[in-house]
Amino acid sequence: MSEKKKDVLRETDDEAIRLARTLLRSSRYGALAVLDPETGAPMASRVAVATDHDGAPIILISALSAHTGGIVADPRCSLMLGEPGKGDPLAHPRITIACNAEKIAKDDPRHGRIEWRFLSHNPKSKLYAGLGDFAFFRLVPQRASLNGGFGRAYALTVDDLMITGSSLDAIAAAEPGAVKHMNEDHGDAIGRYAIYFGKVREPADWIMTGIDADGFDLASGDRTMRIFFQKPLVDAQDMHKTLVAMAVEARQALTAIGPV
Repeated sequence: MSEKKKDVLRETDDEAIRLARTLLRSSRYGALAVLDPETGAPMASRVAVATDHDGAPIILISALSAHTGGIVADPRCSLMLGEPGKGDPLAHPRITIACNAEKIAKDDPRHGRIEWRFLSHNPKSKLYAGLGDFAFFRLVPQRASLNGGFGRAYALTVDDLMITGSSLDAIAAAEPGAVKHMNEDHGDAIGRYAIYFGKVREPADWIMTGIDADGFDLASGDRTMRIFFQKPLVDAQDMHKTLVAMAVEARQALTAIGPV
């Protein structure tokens, strides 16, 4: 009698969910796999990526691209995120998300917030975002496979990746003004967020690129950083209170520690 096949999947825990959401929110590019409408064969390409407020990946692609024809013909697709880093590329975390693609028309009420978040996360895309053949797509997750490194495989559900709540639209409406205010008037606080919560040590000019109910994103050149709130925002008013409280916590802690 053959032995029972060993289950290679670990039980999903809070650490796995946090890693998955970090990869999802901080990635600026990924590998998109679609089905070729002519042959039915899988076809993969690199795309720039951001996320909507609920965590759904966003891509901006040209109608002239082969992968656009693929997801228009069949919205089922797969997105892999995660950078290899130093050493063995297979030792670094990555996530593969099975999605259904949804084109966001320019007259769609969601277009404005999606465009703002994508271009804030990927500022170089402003060079071509306005061209007539480019369009945004929301990749709505169906399930995901997380590989946190050797021996750390997880099967994730939509609930593990996405955030829900009645306040998402209000937070989205408040986001551009809050990000602009933080970058123009509180660069020192952003720097302390990176040092204290993000645990960076080397000097860098960090800016804030987005805020959602789950946390906020920072960038310094090609580097990105995801910082989570201790608990999700309740509403748009909670955004200001939470950012102030975190700024105070970081300042007091770093003052007590002294120069790092």
